[in-house]
Amino acid sequence: MDRDPLQILKYLAKEMATAGSFEGGKGYFQGKFSRETINRLIGAYSNRFVICPVCHRPDTRVERRDRLSFLVCEACGARSSILTT
Repeated sequence: MDRDPLQILKYLAKEMATAGSFEGGKGYFQGKFSRETINRLIGAYSNRFVICPVCHRPDTRVERRDRLSFLVCEACGARSSILTT
């Protein structure tokens, strides 16, 4: 995914409405969550912040300009605004 693990952890913790921490390359959440829930949320994160909405490839990076964030595709060159959480 080529994203900051802390950003992914922050997104997951917010979506699950719980506290999370990152230690030793692993993410930990307070509470008990099913594998399906985690996989669904990772899929949602991927669709929102990784997959290009134009060519549907994962070759993207997040670029910030002032207060706005953009998903820039390395494959097709598309630039899409994204709402960060």
